[in-house]
Amino acid sequence: MSFLSVGNVHHTYFSKEATTQALQDINLTINKGEFVSFIGPSGCGKTTLLSIIAGLFEPTSGSVKIEEQEVYGNTNLSIGYMLQQDYLFPWKTIEENITLGLKLLKNEKQSYAKVASNLLSDVGLPPVEKKYPRELSGGMRQRVALARTLAVDPKILLLDEPFSALDYQSKLKLEDLVWRKLKEYEKTAVLVTHDLGEAIAMSDRIFLFSARPGRIHQIFDVPEELRAITPFEARSHSSYSSLFQVIWKELESLE
Repeated sequence: MSFLSVGNVHHTYFSKEATTQALQDINLTINKGEFVSFIGPSGCGKTTLLSIIAGLFEPTSGSVKIEEQEVYGNTNLSIGYMLQQDYLFPWKTIEENITLGLKLLKNEKQSYAKVASNLLSDVGLPPVEKKYPRELSGGMRQRVALARTLAVDPKILLLDEPFSALDYQSKLKLEDLVWRKLKEYEKTAVLVTHDLGEAIAMSDRIFLFSARPGRIHQIFDVPEELRAITPFEARSHSSYSSLFQVIWKELESLE
């Protein structure tokens, strides 16, 4: 049984001036613990689909289910969403930012301070619980955002270009960190990215979308030898280059 299923999803945006069909006939399944990426031309509906999977709005038609539960309107499902910007509250300490979700869920199984300390250690940060976001670098803030996302033990993590605002070195380090943590926590994840190399280095499968209205054009299985090593190591593997060329040609054909 699949962990996440998207069935016959269509989505259209309506305005006074026009209607815009963003997605057409999207059908896909994702297994528990799998890491998949959505790639494709700008405007192909990748982020729209991610938002629908998150339950932020209902598709015009079709359904999205996690473990056979409808996502939209389901307050019992915990879904983590990590964005390009960290969206940390500047007036709250790092500890308060990390544990905000737990407080909203009224989860008091253990002290918030201990949760924050453990998660900061997990994501490779020193004890910065009492600092404020302005005192941290961009890469450190994204690590805090990851810790905040993991704090509520989400069923699935949805990643919308979370590394694109970082410098290249920080980006590569954070890719490895996220990959390791998701393996360790045995989490299912969906990444939306414009970076083909990132998709290949981090994913088990890659969904290539065609231009608007977005459809699934092709699905690529990432070779086992790449899935077994870190994203940084994958980028220098011979299988990485060959898969990059294959997907790049398909991407060019969609332009």
